[in-house]
Amino acid sequence: MQSVTLGAVKRNTMYAIVDIETTGFGGVDNKITEISIFVHNGQTIVDEFTTLVDPEVRINPRVAALTGISDDMVRTAPKFYEIAKKVVELTQDRIFVAHNVNFDYNIIKAELEALGGDFSRKKLCTVRLSRKLIPGMRSYSLGNLCSTLGIPIHARHRAKGDAEATVILLEKLLHLDETGVFESFLNPRSREATLPPLLPKSVIDGLPEVPGVYYFKDASGDTIYVGKAKDIKQRVLSHLYSKFKKEVNLCQATANITFTRTGNELTALLLESDEIKRIYPKFNRAQKRQTANYGLDTYQDRQGITHIVYGKMSGLKQPFMRFYSPTECRNFLEKFCDEYELCPRYCSLQAISGGCFHYQLKKCRGVCRDKESVTTYNQRVTEAIASFRHQDSYLITETGRTPDEQALILVRQGIYQGFGFAPIHSKSLDYDAIIEPKADNPDIQRILRAYLKKQPEKAQIVALPPKVSKTISLFPDLF
Repeated sequence: MQSVTLGAVKRNTMYAIVDIETTGFGGVDNKITEISIFVHNGQTIVDEFTTLVDPEVRINPRVAALTGISDDMVRTAPKFYEIAKKVVELTQDRIFVAHNVNFDYNIIKAELEALGGDFSRKKLCTVRLSRKLIPGMRSYSLGNLCSTLGIPIHARHRAKGDAEATVILLEKLLHLDETGVFESFLNPRSREATLPPLLPKSVIDGLPEVPGVYYFKDASGDTIYVGKAKDIKQRVLSHLYSKFKKEVNLCQATANITFTRTGNELTALLLESDEIKRIYPKFNRAQKRQTANYGLDTYQDRQGITHIVYGKMSGLKQPFMRFYSPTECRNFLEKFCDEYELCPRYCSLQAISGGCFHYQLKKCRGVCRDKESVTTYNQRVTEAIASFRHQDSYLITETGRTPDEQALILVRQGIYQGFGFAPIHSKSLDYDAIIEPKADNPDIQRILRAYLKKQPEKAQIVALPPKVSKTISLFPDLF
């Protein structure tokens, strides 16, 4: 290929333009199947290295179909440890350049670290440089940029073909840079070179270091992930620099990040849970379930012993807790039974006659062996159930978003109502104007239980009629 001569300002900089093909689409287990490195001195290509690589694992069939690199093709290729020295030498004291640089850089770094080596290079991303120097394009994929700019790509989705195209793209970007964009990207204090390709640095700079909920959005503006944090900015950065496959894929698709301040971690947790169920973002896995169809109930047998049973909500008379699946019911009961030393035979955990197995382990007090009275056991069951869920109406007061504000979380007769914010010094407040109604569900109850288990004094009991009154006094002595 033929290179063009660049301006004198760029002539003393050495670049290593890199492209790799891999066994999968991302993540820490991705292995290299092909690598191509072009060394550029700011004027022309001075060295080049391309080879297939035996990854020593199977190639994802979808990736093989995309790249044309099969397991048979790499079977006789050198393994990465055989070319590692060459990769290190060609990139040493050079700026590591790639289209979506974090992908190629992190995989090469992981391969070298697995061999006991270290890898640290300055980086430049031609996606981010293109967005800065060629604004307003529909897409900044290598294929679209090359099509728009008239750059030929020979053997698309092969390391050498993509690397050659990236070299020409880099040269064009160097010519377009009249304001020192390259220098600013290489500034050690700047994150421009290391952020995901679609995400402007100004978005990260604008994130606050406060509790709240943050929203990752794609190029279409759709929310693809919702998270909560004590410190929004630091939590977002932990996503951006993670090497896990899910995080890498999420960040590559992220073009914007918005946020909502909550003032404290509890309201952040509550809002996050509600937003996940409302928006249903594709990168969130937990808390997506909408309907709790299973629950726990109690009944007394002929001996008067209280049993705890689980099943579908439709078959329970007075369920005192809801879950999404029978497995969740059973998992909860196992922990519940252990914590309160209840008998697993009477908690639907051991279908046996006679004494339970837990008695020998001293985890059951022996109601199943007539070692504990029925009255005492039943009382402990009642107290245990009451301990993990408030049936009272109560108010939790937490830190607000500003120094003169407080957050209010309202629960009525054990059912979560929602939360809102109010001035600290107000004597009374309009309930309808403050508390934003939210749906109750098992995830919300889990969050509230965990919070109150650590801080039981936070639940301020309030006298509320079945239909909640519109005004709630904020003076504790009036509760």
